[in-house]
Amino acid sequence: MLEVGAGLGDFSSQLVDRDRVVVTDVDPEAVDSMARRFSGRPGVQARRLDAATLTPQRAEQLTSDQGAVDSVLAINVLEHIENDVDTLQALSRLVRPGGTVIQWVPGYMNLYGDFDRSVGHVRRYTPKTLAAAGHQAGPEVRSCRPVNLLGGVAWWAAVRRGGTGTPKPGLVKIYDSVVVPITRILDRFPIPFGQSVLGVFTRS
Repeated sequence: MLEVGAGLGDFSSQLVDRDRVVVTDVDPEAVDSMARRFSGRPGVQARRLDAATLTPQRAEQLTSDQGAVDSVLAINVLEHIENDVDTLQALSRLVRPGGTVIQWVPGYMNLYGDFDRSVGHVRRYTPKTLAAAGHQAGPEVRSCRPVNLLGGVAWWAAVRRGGTGTPKPGLVKIYDSVVVPITRILDRFPIPFGQSVLGVFTRS
């Protein structure tokens, strides 16, 4: 597995029992931090990768030099990139044929606000727009669906209707302790809306 925009490797730390995990980030300091964090795990490699400038040709070269992976994961990355179609195409070239590209992105432009602008979000997605980007990029679209219904409602109420630039820490604490467990149950069922959109693509 290769994670794009892994930050400090918090998510990838749950998957280090795999044969090979490549954690990447555009920030060299984050890469150095992950290298130290996973220094005792020979199957984990920390590397610098800028998804925004990665081209399909460069991705093909990387797989030729270092080997393809079974899956690529990007959590809250694609929304920062102007040309998301080219990035999706490039990321799909990092996986073997039949491999999986997973995208977790912020959902729905009616939730777009000051927070999104402050952190450099170009857009938020719907299942339809994320699937359209996938179709243009080339990989097969297996699934694009909203997740975290209650989080979407809370985000809309606190950030959009409430007029705050970011959710307040007290509300976040309540959300984590009360709403998250309920959301994990709801996400097992089809929902019409959510704070995020999950996309799963397969390289043909």
